Amino acid sequence: MSAPLLTSLAEPDGDRPDALTVAGRSCSREALLGAAGAVAARIAGAPVVAVRATPTVETVTAVVGALLAGVPVVPVPPDSGPAERDHILRDSKAALLLTGPQGAEDAGREAPAGPAGGAGPAGAPGPAGVPGPAGAPGGAGPAAPVETVPVDLAERAAWTGPEPDPKATAFILYTSGTTGAPKGALISRRAVAADLDALAEAWAWTAEDTLVHGLPLFHVHGLVLGVLGALRTGSRLVHTGRPTPAAYAEAGGSLYFGVPTVWHRVTQDPDAARALSAARLLVSGSAPLPAPVFRDLELLTGHRPVERYGMTETLITLSTRADGERRPGYVGTPLSGIRTRVAAEEGAEIGELQLTGPTLFDGYLGRPEATTGSYTEDGWFRTGDIAAIEPDGFHRIVGRASTDLIKSGGYRIGAGEVENALLDHPAVREAAVVGAPHEDLGQQIVAYVVADGVSEAELIDFVAGQLSVHKRPRKVRFLDALPRNAMGKPQKKLLPPA
Repeated sequence: MSAPLLTSLAEPDGDRPDALTVAGRSCSREALLGAAGAVAARIAGAPVVAVRATPTVETVTAVVGALLAGVPVVPVPPDSGPAERDHILRDSKAALLLTGPQGAEDAGREAPAGPAGGAGPAGAPGPAGVPGPAGAPGGAGPAAPVETVPVDLAERAAWTGPEPDPKATAFILYTSGTTGAPKGALISRRAVAADLDALAEAWAWTAEDTLVHGLPLFHVHGLVLGVLGALRTGSRLVHTGRPTPAAYAEAGGSLYFGVPTVWHRVTQDPDAARALSAARLLVSGSAPLPAPVFRDLELLTGHRPVERYGMTETLITLSTRADGERRPGYVGTPLSGIRTRVAAEEGAEIGELQLTGPTLFDGYLGRPEATTGSYTEDGWFRTGDIAAIEPDGFHRIVGRASTDLIKSGGYRIGAGEVENALLDHPAVREAAVVGAPHEDLGQQIVAYVVADGVSEAELIDFVAGQLSVHKRPRKVRFLDALPRNAMGKPQKKLLPPA
């Protein structure tokens, strides 16, 4: 029998009533295991299960229950529109949609402890009427009927089924769809375990930690790292519901996760930022952390944040370490088992980052051509991100090949470097840089900024004084705000024409 994926649930010794807290509602690991066991008993044998991934204890219970039963989980963003939701359900062929009961998202209520029992015996088949595999093939016709199954935290069952095969699919995680309809990435249980163990080693993450974050539970960052990481290491988890500076300050954690938008807001609340000085580690990911935010965090909290890099298809592959150097603009070195290389043209310092290792996905659901196209001929995954590797092995991510590699006047320029230079100007709050067609240069650098009291010429001259002159913007456009997705990443394809 293989080792459990969620190690701490198999070792309840030292449990505490607030081992898991989500938006003010708490439960012990024992209570979570019992409620998840009831979910597992209800859905055992289903081909795929979707979970409406609200920031609730019910979502965590649903995900854990599916993992216990060995049923692949499809997290569905709770704010997804009908078209996106229908595509995810149809493409994944999910037969069931697990969701919390009406009102379960209200903060401040504790999860019911509930008596043991309330569900059938472990391993019993699901209730009558549970549909079989959805019949409609992915991408064809209307979505197949999906039964909604509420998660009741008062239900209990002692799940005694075997630990699923490590090679089995744990998650079908849908990509952002920047190159067409979102694709379902198949993430195995062994990939999740390998990644969490590597991160625990790099960040010295143990059961003595209290992890705090308020990230969405339908992405790798918030769900895989931010929930399963705690359940594998045994650390206490506090999900703040919303990742506000005040909520982070009040949580009293030792380990904090955030995206750059969260950390920027923390630095704008000096009292909240200073409250984090008692923490052990601040981790930033999902998008590059601007150098000014890095420096402000260090000034206010005394911590140089850890930055890491990953993708849906690869999980987390690079990180700075708890016991190592942390540099603004760098995402560190490969995690255990990961190998990287940069495919750069002759004479170029930057190129596409390619990697291989145990955390990689098993392909895109129902899309063999897309899967094949994401690998090189010799089997390395093509990230589509542009990077540079320093002589000491530190990695710097410049941006996406499709939007962030600018070829201007014979130079190859990374948009991220120019963005960081702009953000160093005290008047600039946000910045996004793209390459726009130019009849002489091939592409010209265009900057979109959110700024007050500064002119286009001043910003162009400022960047020219910070970087090589050929990296200065040729045009600057001023916006009220940059378009961003749920994780705070700027959506450059939604920027107005240059």
